[in-house]
Amino acid sequence: MLKEKTEHLSSKLLEDVRVLDFSQYLPGPFATLRLAEMGAEVIKVEPPSGDPARTTGPKSNGEGIGFKANNRGKKGITLNLKHASGREIALRLIQEADVLIESFRPGKMAKLGLSFEEVSKVNPKIIYCSISGYGQDGILSTLGSHDINYMALSGALAQLKDDHGRPVHPSNTFADFIGGMAANEGILAGLVSRSITGKGSYHSISITEVMASFMVNHVLIEKETGTRNGFGVLNGSIVSYALYETKDGRFVSLGALESKFWNNFCLGVDRPDWIPLQFSRTTPDCSIYKKMIELFKSRTMDEWSKFGMDTDCCLAPVLEGHEIAKHPYFLEKEAVHAGGQVKMHSGLRTEDLPSAPEKGEHTDEVLKKLLHISESELLAWRSTGII
Repeated sequence: MLKEKTEHLSSKLLEDVRVLDFSQYLPGPFATLRLAEMGAEVIKVEPPSGDPARTTGPKSNGEGIGFKANNRGKKGITLNLKHASGREIALRLIQEADVLIESFRPGKMAKLGLSFEEVSKVNPKIIYCSISGYGQDGILSTLGSHDINYMALSGALAQLKDDHGRPVHPSNTFADFIGGMAANEGILAGLVSRSITGKGSYHSISITEVMASFMVNHVLIEKETGTRNGFGVLNGSIVSYALYETKDGRFVSLGALESKFWNNFCLGVDRPDWIPLQFSRTTPDCSIYKKMIELFKSRTMDEWSKFGMDTDCCLAPVLEGHEIAKHPYFLEKEAVHAGGQVKMHSGLRTEDLPSAPEKGEHTDEVLKKLLHISESELLAWRSTGII
């Protein structure tokens, strides 16, 4: 009963919350995608040339796949903010909004006359969120940057090293996504605060600072002990908490950190003699480590995956992206939409969101509905490049 109530509420949590999304590329659109899946009305505001993500990276039918993935469920309008009338339209839209999110370089929104100070004059209740690499001020704030830079400067990248101590280049843009989630967190906190105080708020998200916050354990551990890789039992240095290659060249993760899980594993593979050796080191000369490597290579990843589901020992396969939707766990949670895209809120009862909007697809609809603009005005604005 409780689960049913939770699922019923989840798809409507942000009903009647209107978000103006001026952000581009990934962190901001990912943040607003999460809001859209919780029921918010997200209006994506693009320049007449469109979000650069439309033409960046791999494409499907001529459209950037990254754009399609992170902008579904939104209404799309075009607006030339460099034009005085475009800025005026933006301010009128802001009067009808609850949230504004942007990801321009620091100072850009102020130059456009759309800073928080200016915006809050027309809508004191606005929740305003700025996403940037290094914050709105400071020695790095004006520099261009990308995910790999945030990862590097925050210390997070140094935790991903190969056997030779060289940093590994991630194939996922963790900082961009985590920065988007931090923006999402700030926006939701702002909405809660407004419900209490009746006032809007400003939230500056520095992606680098967000990633540095993930180093909370590592920084203190290094200060107190000199160890640079966080908790020793969690960094792959003991046999009960490590990655192992399987018979078919795949990998599984073993996280049997507590004695009960390690005991279950050892008994499950008929090696009770290993029980006292739980914290043995993963070094080439370690006898049990060599035996465990041999053991894991004796079965396929699927066989180990089944073992992990049948034996309570904290063992899970290292899945590729295309395998997620087929795994029993994700099938049960209905965590992947029919169109193949991963839900933002697994387990919540949400409908498949509409596809990402075509450039300017909802311009007329939004301006007519929110600003009561006439057809003749729309034609005039379109002819002068304002929309």
